[in-house]
Amino acid sequence: MNSQRLHQMRAVVTGAATGIGEAIARVFAQNGATVLAVDLPGSGIEQKYNGITGIHGFVCDVSTDEAPDQLIALVDEHLSGLDILVNNAGISRMEFVENSTDELWDDIMNNNLRPVFRLSKAAISLLKKSPAGRIINLGSVFSVFGSPGLSAYSASKHAIAGLTKSLSAEIGRYGITANYIQPGAIMTDMTRESFRAHPDVRDYWINKAAVRRLGEPLDIAKVALFLASDDSAFISGTGIIVDGGAVQTP
Repeated sequence: MNSQRLHQMRAVVTGAATGIGEAIARVFAQNGATVLAVDLPGSGIEQKYNGITGIHGFVCDVSTDEAPDQLIALVDEHLSGLDILVNNAGISRMEFVENSTDELWDDIMNNNLRPVFRLSKAAISLLKKSPAGRIINLGSVFSVFGSPGLSAYSASKHAIAGLTKSLSAEIGRYGITANYIQPGAIMTDMTRESFRAHPDVRDYWINKAAVRRLGEPLDIAKVALFLASDDSAFISGTGIIVDGGAVQTP
């Protein structure tokens, strides 16, 4: 994965302490980017990348009102500009609508959707100055269908798709692209315990995938690298499904 596809590009990756965000940060740095990796207090992000060239870890809770200003200040101080914004941070909660609460709904939206809108809005002025600005949002296969117990999560990921398409239409004139990745069943810290507790769910997704395995964070990071690079210069407003063929398999 070592190359210079992102030579001298400057990136922000949210939710970068573990899983998909960590994989994206590492792959970007391996390909020549300087990465500002952020995650929640207590995530260990400040020490995570000590000694690793090209990645700087900082605490930033992207769900807070202060997050956009905080992130822009970090960009100004450590990157002196921005070429790539990866909105990866998010959460998942399972509950049927009948038993759900306003608090659960608000928690999902405040972590999965609102930060994407607010950070993208704050980043646009910086991305306009880039020769090849990129916004890459993390949706889900639940950006295209629903599932029992995941109404709030699915709604937030459908909204990511709509927001990204609208962003693309608005900022394309400045040479900025906006796309979203739609992971399927990926083995991460967030999903690992669930797969262990529900092996039937794990086996369902393995058997449904055409390639007969769960995804790994690196599978998503490679697609993010493509979307961040010049190879994707004529792609915008698009969602790329990365699920091993599960959605297409009956």
